[in-house]
Amino acid sequence: MKIAVLSGKGGTGKTLLSVNLAAVAGESTYIDCDVEEPNGHLFFKPDQIRSEPITIKIPVVDQQICDGCRVCVDFCKFNALAYIGDKLLIFEEVCHSCGGCVLFCPLRALSERDTVVGEIRRGYSDQVRVASGILNIGEASGIPIVKGLLRDIPAGTTFIDCPPGSACIVMESIKDADYCIFVAEPTLFGVHNLKMVYQLVRLFGKPHGVVLNKCLPGENPAEEFCRQQGIPILGKIPFDPELGTINSEALIAAREHKGWKQVFQELLQTVMGEVRRETASHS
Repeated sequence: MKIAVLSGKGGTGKTLLSVNLAAVAGESTYIDCDVEEPNGHLFFKPDQIRSEPITIKIPVVDQQICDGCRVCVDFCKFNALAYIGDKLLIFEEVCHSCGGCVLFCPLRALSERDTVVGEIRRGYSDQVRVASGILNIGEASGIPIVKGLLRDIPAGTTFIDCPPGSACIVMESIKDADYCIFVAEPTLFGVHNLKMVYQLVRLFGKPHGVVLNKCLPGENPAEEFCRQQGIPILGKIPFDPELGTINSEALIAAREHKGWKQVFQELLQTVMGEVRRETASHS
């Protein structure tokens, strides 16, 4: 069972929710797909870490064969190639590694080489398998790393800590998820960000629910939006300085405090119940 946790921006509590649900789930897997700013490992502090480099294919030109026909230049929609001064130039920073230029070169002047764009680190924290992706600075896309993270996931319950927003890398993170959890803040700005990921998940046809974070007494625009749209409210996490302190010290609340452990256990039971209900309704 793959459960993706996402939100329209950073700082809403995706990682807070993901690491605590994984921690109370017993034997489980936590995957940090926020490859530009991974931080789940700071909470889990995994050991037995294994590192795996992630590579992509970059075109290489043999200038002795290239005759300047510009077929590759015309093909590339990312402007990663240009023919200037009787020489084909390749701008690796904007290449998307589609391989089309190599495929269409009539003289076979183009080939490919591997280049490292980041790495995946896997380890263990108690019963939780922890995997984090790290994108090298300046690379165009973290999608190859996300694909590596989500390949060959062990059986059992997996929590996918998605990147913020609704861009391509988020789509890659949720495309094989069985259920999506939105994390939303109780503000009008929070509603704006919730709308983005809600629309995305609906396009993918994924079953979903919301966890309202940083809740205070009184009006909650995010809660009102969920009720209007019929989005199941899985639970509410109150605004609590104690929780903020625990989180800021990179500690897992469910492992540090019995009260928070119970909160996240109950939330996990609600989530799993909703997942089972959705699964039964589509079987």
